[in-house]
Amino acid sequence: MYVSAETPSLKSRKPLINFRIYSGRRLLGAAIIVIIAVLGIVAPFLGLYDPNQSTMDLIQGASPAHWFGTDELGRDILSRDIYGIRISLVVGLGVGIFATIIGVPIGLVAGYARGRVDLIIVQIIDLFVALPALILALLITAIVGATTMNIALVLGFVMWPQMARLVRSQVISVRETVFVEAAKALGSPALWIMTRHILPNVTRIISAQFAITVGFGIFSSASLSFLGLGVPPPTPDWGSMVREGVQFLSFCPLMSITPGAAVTVTVLGFYLLGSKDE
Repeated sequence: MYVSAETPSLKSRKPLINFRIYSGRRLLGAAIIVIIAVLGIVAPFLGLYDPNQSTMDLIQGASPAHWFGTDELGRDILSRDIYGIRISLVVGLGVGIFATIIGVPIGLVAGYARGRVDLIIVQIIDLFVALPALILALLITAIVGATTMNIALVLGFVMWPQMARLVRSQVISVRETVFVEAAKALGSPALWIMTRHILPNVTRIISAQFAITVGFGIFSSASLSFLGLGVPPPTPDWGSMVREGVQFLSFCPLMSITPGAAVTVTVLGFYLLGSKDE
């Protein structure tokens, strides 16, 4: 009797521990994102240098005047790191929004309709997934031009299949539930069922995938900038800053290390925020 009473109590504690772990991850991720976003918003009020102002202090190391040193044009690296938050967050959020706008409706229709419609949509999704996302983004960006809006739209276009695939898999399980079957029996239209019954039950998964997509969008945007197809200079951009500092790594490593660390921390924050419950 003692063993049988002990076992259920241990099983009941395990989900609580997991919940605390994942809640802690989300809180840490949210804290990281909030701090970074606030720095980007209040950057003009922090008394920083003009991020685009050139000086005669070329490639200086860390000092009381310039905490992270200066680059090859004498610009303050710390100021450019902080002002670069704006471009990265705008692009990342644009990628997440655009991928969600395309992927969620397609995933809803594919998961609910099934049959031939689902088969066609799945083939399209698999085709996009099979293509290297970064290579496809490079090609499209080279054609349409490298602006903040274009980069966000291009990256969102190449990332919507992941959102659609996730939504489809969730909809397939939700459409078999009793309340959906009851709505069908009452003669409710398919659009009503998808928007009022199924979509609210997959919103949590969509929000988690949205956070991960934003993080991946920031990383991909930095990759494009590193390859020379980012936001045009002199706008502070983390990826282009890493590329510009590579040739000075031996005597001024902060030129590349600090923007690279900014990308890493920001992406980590969004990935922690999008941690799954299971």
